[in-house]
Amino acid sequence: MNDKAVIYARFSSYGQTEQSIEGQLRECHAFAERQGLRVVGEYIDRAISGTTDKRPDFLRMIDDSKKKVFSYVIVISIRQVCKK
Repeated sequence: MNDKAVIYARFSSYGQTEQSIEGQLRECHAFAERQGLRVVGEYIDRAISGTTDKRPDFLRMIDDSKKKVFSYVIVISIRQVCKK
């Protein structure tokens, strides 16, 4: 089994700060450890809305997934990935 995972973290500018990213990363790393997954990368978009897919690290993560760099994406909430 491939145990390689990456973490995607994001915050929009509305009422959130860099501490939000730190908290997301901490919780995602803890989850990975509990699940026996090896985190091989982090993708972080700061002050960018989830309503657009034009987020630099999100797009880099999609490109890396096509290259099979990792098998799992860990997020604190699906809302970090997309919103309506």
